[in-house]
Amino acid sequence: MLGKGRSGVERRGTPADLLVVGLGNPGAEYAGSRHNVGAEVVALLADRHGGRLKLGKERALADEVRVAGRRLALAFPQTFYNDSGLAALALTRRYGVGEPGQLVVVHDELDLPPGKLKVKLGGGLAGNNGLKSIRSHLHSDGFARVRIGVGKPPRPEAGVDHVLRRPGKAERIELDIAVERAADAVETILSDGIEVAMNRFNTDPG
Repeated sequence: MLGKGRSGVERRGTPADLLVVGLGNPGAEYAGSRHNVGAEVVALLADRHGGRLKLGKERALADEVRVAGRRLALAFPQTFYNDSGLAALALTRRYGVGEPGQLVVVHDELDLPPGKLKVKLGGGLAGNNGLKSIRSHLHSDGFARVRIGVGKPPRPEAGVDHVLRRPGKAERIELDIAVERAADAVETILSDGIEVAMNRFNTDPG
């Protein structure tokens, strides 16, 4: 159970089949940065399925849409990247998500080349402070991740500047394609499960 021992009002009625949390930082100054590709995926999914992300008491822009009869909850935390767990916990409560496999976190990944996509379930956090915050608040690292490569900076110490900057034109094109494919991956997880998504997207050279 996610957020074991948590307090607060639980969802009444039918829970969401999947909750997708796209990581990023709020505000126009961060829009389009490498760190915000996860948020871009959530926005794209909302656009595809007629959703409208609205700010709620969970400190996130969120909405719930229907995809082929399934309930897909979408959220972009407004807590800033490194405190994403604060919103994630409240969102699991709002949408009735109690199992780790019902949560998908979409985020940028320094350890993957720009535009490369990987889907995984559980495992290490690779120093990602947003994921660490989610693990801390939910008391689990068993959630699914859709990882979008943004590449490593020229110098390791420049990692923060690298992710907070907007990419150049060529890399932006690669990331736009990856955002589309990440949205496809989320839809595959919803319809066919995580194993199918991993087999389909982790072996795709695109």
